[in-house]
Amino acid sequence: MSAPLRPRFWETVPLSGMTKPEWEALCDGCGKCCMLKMEDEDEPGLIAYTNIACRLFDEKTCRCTSYPLRSVLVPTCIQLTPENISTAQEWMPSTCAYRLMAEGAPLPEWHPLKTGDTDSPHKTGNSMQNATVPEYDVDEDEWYDYVIEGGH
Repeated sequence: MSAPLRPRFWETVPLSGMTKPEWEALCDGCGKCCMLKMEDEDEPGLIAYTNIACRLFDEKTCRCTSYPLRSVLVPTCIQLTPENISTAQEWMPSTCAYRLMAEGAPLPEWHPLKTGDTDSPHKTGNSMQNATVPEYDVDEDEWYDYVIEGGH
C-alpha cells in the first residue's frame, strides 16, 4: 500500500520533492499528452497539437492501455520525470499540471486534485475523451488536417 498523499501537496512541495504517488496524482487524466504532435522544422519549439491519438490511447478512459511499457512500445513517448520536465514541458499541453507547476502556475480549477472528482476534466470539456482519431487511420502527410492547437 502506498503512502497517503500530503494535503494540498501541489501547493507546497516542489516537483523534485514529490513522492511517486504525488507525482502520478498530478496527472489530470485529460489524455492531451497522448495526442500526436508536430514540431515546425523552420521554428523549433513551435508545437502543433493534433487530435490523433497514440496507438496505446483508450479514448473512453483517456488512459494509456500499456502505461508501464509505453516508452518501450512507443519509443517517442515522453516519460515525464522531475529531472526532464523543464526540457519536455513544451511538448505538454498548456493545461498540463506538470507543465503548469514547472512554470510556477496554479492548477486549473477543474483539476481532480482540486475538485476531488477524477471525472472533472471530462465533465468540463478539458479532456480528449471520445474526441480522437486513431493513429493508424491517418496518413502522416495529413496530420495538419487534425491540428487542434498551436502551429501556424
